[in-house]
This record gives sequence, structure tokens and C-alpha cells, in this order.
Amino acid sequence: MNKDFDDDFALFREQVKVDRRIRSETHQPEPRRGNISMREAQQPDKRQRAVAKQQHAEFFFSDTFRAHLPEGAVRYCADGESTHVLKQLRRGDYPPEIMLDLHGMTQAMAKREIAALLHTCQREHVACCSIMSGHGKGILKENLPHWLIQHPAVRAFHQAPKEYGGAAALLVLIHLRFL
Repeated sequence: MNKDFDDDFALFREQVKVDRRIRSETHQPEPRRGNISMREAQQPDKRQRAVAKQQHAEFFFSDTFRAHLPEGAVRYCADGESTHVLKQLRRGDYPPEIMLDLHGMTQAMAKREIAALLHTCQREHVACCSIMSGHGKGILKENLPHWLIQHPAVRAFHQAPKEYGGAAALLVLIHLRFL
């Protein structure tokens, strides 16, 4: 019986033998560069540029910040902007060139998408966008204006007219600046 146990144990060890070398199928080591010019050494590679662009596009919205918003339709006008802009937004004089739908997103996902949208609007010179939060439980709808007020690119926003989503959406005017 002891011999059978030894045979079984040997068979088990043979079956579970582990190769201790670590292999990575996703990581490709960069080829070694020989002598590179000073100009090449100063230029970041594509991955570094992509990471820098992503970091530039991210904006960290605070959940604790609460702005005082007037009663009625959700609206905001940044300091130095004409309040006539709010009337134009309410009437739909600024049709949105790009729309973001937040349905089904968590707050963290929504914040990332909003920051990316605002960055894209500036980069692509889009003056007006629409952000649809929907009705749902009202969490995103309640937080959206407080997040937008914090972003320096936002000139003004107003509850969208019916043709652009009504109470479930906001029209947002963006500062167009060169990135």
C-alpha cells in the first residue's frame, strides 16, 4: 500500500510540475537603441505622448462642491459672460454639434466622459455640446451642473429645449481656446 501511495505521489508531482520562468505574452521589450541623436532623445515616444494627452484630457471633479443654482430650469453663466447667452441656449439658438449620453454610467465613468467631452470640444473647436443625463434616479442629473461649474472651459449651460432632450439634458457652451 505504501508503494501505491509513492507511485501516486510521484505521478501527482509529475502532473503539477511548474515551470518557474515568468513569461509575458503582452509585454514586448523595446529593442535596444544604439547611438541616437540628441533630437531623437528629446522627443517622447508615442506611448508617452498618448499618456500625456490622456492626462491633459482628464479633469477631476469634486463631489463635495455644491454651487448655488437658481430655482427653475438648471442654468449657469460664468463670470464675465453675458446673461443673454442663457436666453439663447434656452431658445435653442446654439444647436449642439456633439452629444454625450450618460445613461447607465456610474458617477466615476460619467465624470471621465464629461472631462473627455469638454477636452474634445476645445480641441475640435466645438462651441456647443449636449449632455444627456436622463431622468432615472436623478443622481447624475443632480450632480452634472455642479461638475460642469467646476470646469474652466464651461462658459454657460442651460436645460435643453425639448428638441435637444428637454429636462433630461443640458446644452453647454465651451470656451474655444487652442490646446
